[in-house]
Amino acid sequence: MCYFHRTHLAADAVLREADAFFGGSAPAVEVGPRRRVFAGPVGQVTLSVAAEGGHYTRVTIETDQMGESELDKTAKRFLAVVHQRVEPGHPLRGAY
Repeated sequence: MCYFHRTHLAADAVLREADAFFGGSAPAVEVGPRRRVFAGPVGQVTLSVAAEGGHYTRVTIETDQMGESELDKTAKRFLAVVHQRVEPGHPLRGAY
């Protein structure tokens, strides 16, 4: 599955958040200037960031799972955490 999010956070800040969020349960198996790949027992997550529109960062996160797996829920939760960094009052909702 593939998910996208557009944020005001800088690309480096998003990558730091990803390292902290995924690093504890799934070590990074690939580290690039705008990309991270995390792999663990439940699957693989690929995260990439790119400047978009001058003021935004586009966050693309992909899992190697089909459908609504636990890994997909974790990926969506990460996007919600990124959203909350920009808007601290944003509640984390959903079953993830």
